[in-house]
Amino acid sequence: MLACCGSNVFETAVEASHLFKVFGKNPEKAVQRLKAGETRADVRDDGNAAVVDVSFSVNTGEIFVIMGLSGSGKSTTLRMLNGLFTPTAGEVTILGRNVTHASKSELRDIRRSSVSMVFQHFALLPHWTVLENAAYGLEIQGVAKAERTERTMEVLRKVGLERWANAHPSELSGGMQQRVGLARALASGTRILLMDEAFSALDPLIRREMQEQLMGLQEELGHTIVFITHDLNEAMLLGDRIAIMRAGQIVQNGTPEEILNAPANDYVARFIQDVDRSRVRRRGRGTSRGAGAHVTAGAEPRNGKSVKGAN
Repeated sequence: MLACCGSNVFETAVEASHLFKVFGKNPEKAVQRLKAGETRADVRDDGNAAVVDVSFSVNTGEIFVIMGLSGSGKSTTLRMLNGLFTPTAGEVTILGRNVTHASKSELRDIRRSSVSMVFQHFALLPHWTVLENAAYGLEIQGVAKAERTERTMEVLRKVGLERWANAHPSELSGGMQQRVGLARALASGTRILLMDEAFSALDPLIRREMQEQLMGLQEELGHTIVFITHDLNEAMLLGDRIAIMRAGQIVQNGTPEEILNAPANDYVARFIQDVDRSRVRRRGRGTSRGAGAHVTAGAEPRNGKSVKGAN
């Protein structure tokens, strides 16, 4: 599967090349010392090295998972992909466009046309309806109201929220609120989704349902997804490929089977000891719901409250 940007076609959707991110008083000096072989601890007097020489590419149409524990640098890496953080060194390209050296107007255009982000804590506007929240990206793009309503309602149908289009976020459960965040990203029409611990705040059963729904939607719509998680079981279920991070660096990058069968070091080997191997994703296996699955059952308002527009 290929992604298009204008008249160009790309097999690689995202490219990260030798990324460093240092916070502190002398970040450039810290990078020089890191490149010379010093450790994160060695350069601490010049800054906190959150990401150290990270490189990877994300193929068009795949789910690429960056997995690591707290402090590993995974979320910092994600924020460099769409320009929320500027790398201290290295660069990012998205669909052939350089994010790192883009002007402010170019960066805004990349975010509007190519990449959307789904956050852990929903980031919904409480006084707006589900429909208005999900249509926000299209409104920013200047899409006329009638068209954005039509496009957004189609996405709400796909994520099982059509009946709650006129509800407000406070009337929804946590899982339903996260679906609104996902719908907002899908409705915007971008081909790349960046998802930062998107399901971590959800209850286990709702989280499993969201995982399955994401795989079904990705198979149907063909989006490229970069997914951040601290949960290796989640990474193994979702990822076509997984990059495992530790102390700001990628310690292994491969398919779930490659990581399970040939862990790169003792750290990875300890991680995979308790993996549920029955839930490991295999390319082309599909999901238990099947491609293009819609969620229609089990979605209820919070505390049983009546929701406007519900049947």
